[in-house]
Amino acid sequence: MAYLYGLASVALLVSAIANKQKTFKSLKTALNLFIKILPLLLITLTLVSIILFYLPDHVIAKYLGTSDVMVGVIMASLIGSISLLPGFITFPLCGLLLNQGVSYTVLAAFSTSLMMVGIVTFPIEKKFFGVKLTILRNASSLAIAIIASLAIGIIYGEVY
Repeated sequence: MAYLYGLASVALLVSAIANKQKTFKSLKTALNLFIKILPLLLITLTLVSIILFYLPDHVIAKYLGTSDVMVGVIMASLIGSISLLPGFITFPLCGLLLNQGVSYTVLAAFSTSLMMVGIVTFPIEKKFFGVKLTILRNASSLAIAIIASLAIGIIYGEVY
């Protein structure tokens, strides 16, 4: 991760050397956009935190660890679609669920929909992309998540 910060710093330095005015203008624009997004981002993070508080890993495992894999995939896709989490939270959570007996197919549906589909983030996306594109992005992401989970289920022999 540190090398990415280093790479970004070098790129910023090169940009500043090439054209100080454009670099300063870009940084100012980025800061203004960040300040504009910050309230929505804080609301989203708060909602995600509340959802994760009320849906701890053992509760999620209870609903995802069903004997019927297809029911688990549907439940995982729905639960995962509610919020949007980064990989550094999603993957350890999936590790805990795997230890509690949740299948790879269901975990694939859960993790991909958790990272790609975001009902909680809908207001942010709607503001920047519009309602139509936001719905299209979420629907296509959900379809891709289900297809990917079924492919993993076939590979692991959990779906026939």
